[in-house]
Amino acid sequence: MLNLTIVAVGRLKEAWQREGVGEYLKRLEGFCRPSVAEIDEYRLPDNPSAAQIQKGLEEEGKAVLRRVGGTPFAALCIEGKGMTSQELSLFLQEQQQRTGSLAFVIGGSHGLSPEVKDRAVLRLSLSPMTFPHQLFRVMLCEQLYRACSIAAGGKYHK
Repeated sequence: MLNLTIVAVGRLKEAWQREGVGEYLKRLEGFCRPSVAEIDEYRLPDNPSAAQIQKGLEEEGKAVLRRVGGTPFAALCIEGKGMTSQELSLFLQEQQQRTGSLAFVIGGSHGLSPEVKDRAVLRLSLSPMTFPHQLFRVMLCEQLYRACSIAAGGKYHK
């Protein structure tokens, strides 16, 4: 069974977001061992400079890389590869066979550091649109559940 971790910069602030993620994590338990690890967002001043943003990305990136350790991971970023739900399902199955563990990393409001993106086994984009990172976590959980359902031959994906 795949150990599946979502590493996210920032915390879910709204109850509906926590409930949505909780619902999909509960559903995922039938297919894998899901978990979520939240990384503190680097505190930036109002109207941060480019250098301050870069420093924040570096610090968040160090924390993310410490958390994932040697686990292979996909970095969620807008410039990443787009996949269908079926392709994501195949990717999960391949990772389960290779290592038995996989993480998905969601950055904060300024994205992910280049170091995180460079270490990823996959740069993944769920859409060319930009979404709030808290909402995106709910969307990722749904897509992971859909991919696992496809692999199991379930009826969720139509």
